Amino acid sequence: MKLALSIPIALLLSVSAHAQQAETKGDSAPSTNRFQLERTEKGVVRLDTQTGAMTLCRDEDGVLACRMQPDERAAYEEELERLEKRVTALEERLSHTPPNALPTDEEVDRSLSIMERFLRTFMGIVGEFQDKRDAQKPQPDRT
Repeated sequence: MKLALSIPIALLLSVSAHAQQAETKGDSAPSTNRFQLERTEKGVVRLDTQTGAMTLCRDEDGVLACRMQPDERAAYEEELERLEKRVTALEERLSHTPPNALPTDEEVDRSLSIMERFLRTFMGIVGEFQDKRDAQKPQPDRT
């Protein structure tokens, strides 16, 4: 069975083959091509060089259409299920948070009191350093 490829797919395959040849020639630059394409009787197999996942692609009216394989689909479904459970748990936790979680007046007053004590102590320390610096300066002649 002979595979008839349209021009865009043939171009894509030739670019992929050229990139693969450049890698084997010892280019020191890192590869930017994540996918490798190989012709088969049923279409094109796309290999993800980062994950090792393989996908069967077919020419559908001049467009390269790639479909997940059954084992990839199962992993995809498991990941979706895991993420759905995580979102549900986060939404549940969020639903128990009061909608207006603003601090009370007492909490604001306490926070301001703490900040005021901190700033007063800090400014006292700065003042001590300023006094020491002024003491070390030569005093002007007052006669």
